[in-house]
Amino acid sequence: MARKPRIKGVDPEYLDRERESLLRRNRQVIYLNDKEMAAVDEYCSRFKVRARASLMREAIMDKILSELEENHPTLF
Repeated sequence: MARKPRIKGVDPEYLDRERESLLRRNRQVIYLNDKEMAAVDEYCSRFKVRARASLMREAIMDKILSELEENHPTLF
């Protein structure tokens, strides 16, 4: 089995910590009604999406980050 190439000049411990911080350990469950599920099914079949979890995660995080950016605190 081939070893993964390491990036030169970067501390391997740093890379391990960075990889560890990206692990998804927190589970969230959502419930969809029939119309919402039909819309998700239609979207996935139309655009050939296989990974629904990543689709949901990206859509949710896009919405959250855009809302946070629009409503950031100001000093005045």
